[in-house]
Amino acid sequence: MSDIKVAKIIDAKGLNCPMPILKLKKAIKEVNVGDIVELIATDPGSQKDVKSFTKTTGHELVKEETEGNLFRYYVKRTK
Repeated sequence: MSDIKVAKIIDAKGLNCPMPILKLKKAIKEVNVGDIVELIATDPGSQKDVKSFTKTTGHELVKEETEGNLFRYYVKRTK
């Protein structure tokens, strides 16, 4: 799978915008700076939303994976 050490996993499968991002926003606040949150989503709009979220908040999108209609994002808390 992946060698990324994940501090928290968010299962947002079946949820549409803006729920995956709202769950990511909440989870980022619950982990330490430098920790990584994994977001699993099925909403294709999440691709644009996660990039937008990391750009506006300054957190880092470490990795993005797509498996069919499943999207995985690894976001590092930077502050």
